[in-house]
Amino acid sequence: MKLYTFFRSSASYRVRIALNIKGLEYEQIPIHLRRGGGEQLGEAYKSINPQALVPALEDGGRIFSQSLAIIEYLDERFPQPALLPADPADRALVRSMALLIACEVHPIQNLRVLVYLKRNLNQSDEALNRWAQHWINLGLSALEQMQGTVPRRGAFSFGDTPTLADICLVPQLANARRFGLDLSPFPRLVSIERNCLALPAFADAAPEKQPDAE
Repeated sequence: MKLYTFFRSSASYRVRIALNIKGLEYEQIPIHLRRGGGEQLGEAYKSINPQALVPALEDGGRIFSQSLAIIEYLDERFPQPALLPADPADRALVRSMALLIACEVHPIQNLRVLVYLKRNLNQSDEALNRWAQHWINLGLSALEQMQGTVPRRGAFSFGDTPTLADICLVPQLANARRFGLDLSPFPRLVSIERNCLALPAFADAAPEKQPDAE
């Protein structure tokens, strides 16, 4: 397997966690999102992923994009340990927590959105930070509230084993800190993160431990 990745990309971070949980070996192909205007925008990488986004996973001669699609592919191909509960209602709940981050929070504080706001709408770095903090805070507040009503409370977002929700949560909290967001209003989420990072699968996927880390 080959993972086209960038160390600071939270979507790439998710896939690294999933690969580690599954115990799969993979080669990292770094795609620097800032160098030379963004290596992801070059024709060489766009021939791999026309969206010009990371990550992309190459497996068996096929290319897969979109982090959650990649993770669910891995979960179906390598079922153990499972990243989603067996019960359909529980699976829907875990997916809803993951999608809250991956679809509602992450996209509007992603690099290409911030670059557009700065270059095309003349927003300052301070304004960009406030923008990111606002949307991250909104999402994490909802997720913290959801955690108070999860039917299977445990060490992780759902029960006592990591799920897709945790795979999305940990990178998003790392992003929150990068933008200077105060996480004290989210004690449940921070506790879950602490439990996740105690596992090598999560700790080894951290941005600062990647071969392309700066």
